[in-house]
Amino acid sequence: MTRGRSDLSQKKRIITSLCVLGIFLGFLYVYHGSIFGSQSHGASALEYGSRSWRKLGSSYLGGDEDNDSKQDESSTKYGQEDGEEDVIMKSFPVCDDRHSELIPCLDRNLIYQMRLKLDLSLMEHYERHCPASERRYNCLIPPPPGYKVPIKWPQSRDEVWKVNIPHTHLAQEKSDQNWMVVKGEKIVFPGGGTHFHYGADKYIASIANMLNFSKNNLNNEGRLRTVFDVGCGVASFGAYLLSSDIIAMSLAPNDVHQNQIQFALERGIPAYLGVLGTKRLPYPSRSFELAHCSRCRIDWLQRDGILLLELDRLLRPGGYFAYSSPEAYAQDEEDLKIWREMSALVERMCWRIAAKKNQTVIWQKPLTNDCYMEREPGTQPPLCRSDDDPDAVWGVPMEACISMYSDHDHREKGSGLAPWPARLTAPPPRLADFGYSNEMFEKDTELWRHRVENYWNLLSPKIESNTLRNVMDMKSNMGSFAASLKDKDVWVMNVVPEDGPNTLKLIYDRGLIGSVHSWCEAYSTYPRTYDLLHAWTVFSDIEKKECSAEDLLLEMDRILRPTGFIIIRDKQSVVDFVKKYLTALHWEAVAVADSSIDSDQDGDDVVFIIQKKIWLTSESLRDSE
Repeated sequence: MTRGRSDLSQKKRIITSLCVLGIFLGFLYVYHGSIFGSQSHGASALEYGSRSWRKLGSSYLGGDEDNDSKQDESSTKYGQEDGEEDVIMKSFPVCDDRHSELIPCLDRNLIYQMRLKLDLSLMEHYERHCPASERRYNCLIPPPPGYKVPIKWPQSRDEVWKVNIPHTHLAQEKSDQNWMVVKGEKIVFPGGGTHFHYGADKYIASIANMLNFSKNNLNNEGRLRTVFDVGCGVASFGAYLLSSDIIAMSLAPNDVHQNQIQFALERGIPAYLGVLGTKRLPYPSRSFELAHCSRCRIDWLQRDGILLLELDRLLRPGGYFAYSSPEAYAQDEEDLKIWREMSALVERMCWRIAAKKNQTVIWQKPLTNDCYMEREPGTQPPLCRSDDDPDAVWGVPMEACISMYSDHDHREKGSGLAPWPARLTAPPPRLADFGYSNEMFEKDTELWRHRVENYWNLLSPKIESNTLRNVMDMKSNMGSFAASLKDKDVWVMNVVPEDGPNTLKLIYDRGLIGSVHSWCEAYSTYPRTYDLLHAWTVFSDIEKKECSAEDLLLEMDRILRPTGFIIIRDKQSVVDFVKKYLTALHWEAVAVADSSIDSDQDGDDVVFIIQKKIWLTSESLRDSE
């Protein structure tokens, strides 16, 4: 604000006072702060969420007595200086119940508050927009009133507890399509969808039949393993693929059907919150054998076909796009116009119709670059620039261009992958992109097999064969942790750091799935969606980035289910740091072991296994009575 000239001297005095105060506060911050800079979190709980948190009630299930709600001053550095006290954090504030489903980087309230100018027609409001550190909810996300430990797999494929996701609007809205049905205390999933009212299993068999696959099995004798289901609903298509040894990345935005991905994950089905908008999806090129859209209501013709070209980037050589939509079969003029334009577009992209029957058309990508090179000069869409990296995805805008195949894929007339399950342990052809040898790959696979065996020995007093279903490897490298779990009834979301070697393409080439992510930000998933988090040197990595380890702990707590487990494999100082927060987070130490249990080269690593307790706020307990 401006003042009159007569107030000039007073203004100078105020400015001088503010400067002195600022210097003093800066000194205090430097003296008491840490490289993670998160010590003010509990006290401020943010301008963004300043009225949205409260203390944990003294009545909660499985928790400790909370006699002191004030957080002690504590260093967040991993290593302590001589003479420092080993202070234990007493508590974190608890977010208000209305934030029990908070997804920090997909929070529409944040978008409104920040007044972001987003193009709704491009779906930018469904893309990631993360809060700055001063706007984060630095509090524990409470479970909904009456929360129950989720139903175990495979029963969970067909039913979940209603109290865990107390949203039944989809049951009414999609009542004629068999998405889901409310039955007493449970929500039941008959296996239907917008286009397959009578069951996903019959629909999947019909696609296999259209492609003349043996025994109407879509896995095509192991050659079709990874599927991308866009606009997936509650992911029944992906759910019924699993019995055929096919794993789908089911994708949907947090839109008007806002809890669809939450239902998918509660059911134990692989799923991810995302949208075909303006940014590349967080998956590398040539990752999927099949993309699928069943009435996904996407305008594939917009912006010169940019969304269809994003699918093209993700599909492997010879990959398929199964499209079930009115445009594929309707005879009204509007749909016919769309069909003609879409057919012309995919023809210029060198796709061909592999099959067309009833309400479904299946296109197929070429196996080589030949068609691309034979197109007339000036044909649209253009080929991508030679310096465009089709595997660069984190925050990278989509391009309306065609990504050509590598020399290897062109020569091989395909990806050169072994059929599943042999591809899980066969060295992927793209190892050479990183200068990795087959021997390095095989040693990594064997190393993690031993490590996972030892993890399960440490976990065995606490788990049974069906305790775990949704697993996340927070730093996956080549995916050998997930590969070692093949004989367990689990699936793994493999996460690869955004700033390291993009080994996610090796993971997809092994027949596994995952996403690129930065752990300085919240992950694109609902709260309480994973049973096990594996954090191999993740804390050491974010220390180097000068991101908040305390924020990471809160994020891990957000996405971990009550009674779920965390395996931290990191240096001793990290384990000591995390131990300070166990009481505050209502976590319990299960086991600690040094890396000598594995007899591997990471001699300084410590394995620390934690279990999250189940708790409810006092208000939640009253609401559930």
